[in-house]
Amino acid sequence: MKVYSGEIDLKTRGEGDIIDLSNQIVEHVKKSGVRNGLVSVFAVGSTVALTTMEYESGLKKDLIDALERIAPRDSEYQHHLRWGDYNGHSHVRASIVGPSLTIPLINGEVILGTWQQVVLLELDIRPRSRKVIVTVMGD
Repeated sequence: MKVYSGEIDLKTRGEGDIIDLSNQIVEHVKKSGVRNGLVSVFAVGSTVALTTMEYESGLKKDLIDALERIAPRDSEYQHHLRWGDYNGHSHVRASIVGPSLTIPLINGEVILGTWQQVVLLELDIRPRSRKVIVTVMGD
């Protein structure tokens, strides 16, 4: 079994930034030489998340609006009271969505639906430098 590890480094514009990582993940898979196995994608940080979605402007807005209903920015969070950084909602949202994905790899192809892209959600209140670890395992 082969194991490959690579990184995607990027800068975000802050809260609400949604970045399509699909092409970069495919490039790492090609570099790996693995044809059948799994692709693990992990976003480093406690105010960032990964998910899949149809990467189009309407759904991008819908997702941000839904997260606002689930963990409103203006609610009182214990995190705010402890640290005074006013990004408690960012931490809650990231915890709900999660930092990682596992994607099947079959015959050299990352298995995603026609309208399914892998995206990074920047949930922090300010621009950030982000690192995503891509691990490809298999034969």
